[in-house]
Amino acid sequence: MSETEKFTVSGKDVLEKVKQLIREGNIRRVRLIHEGKTIIDIPLTIGATASMITILAAPLLAAIGAFAALVTECTIEVEKVEEKR
Repeated sequence: MSETEKFTVSGKDVLEKVKQLIREGNIRRVRLIHEGKTIIDIPLTIGATASMITILAAPLLAAIGAFAALVTECTIEVEKVEEKR
């Protein structure tokens, strides 16, 4: 099962927020939404370490940085993996 969270951030904070979310390590998917349209959809591998995901996602992070420079505000939608108890 998974749960979805949404964060609205300013353009200058998008990249840092995405990096922070990836470091948390329980993320399945990250979507960047601007004006109701999904601009970037990043599926992340479950079980991969956060540092490995960051390395593999470097080109996507560069794209996010370029996108963030063009917008004043966007929504980050995060699909999190619920931990089994």
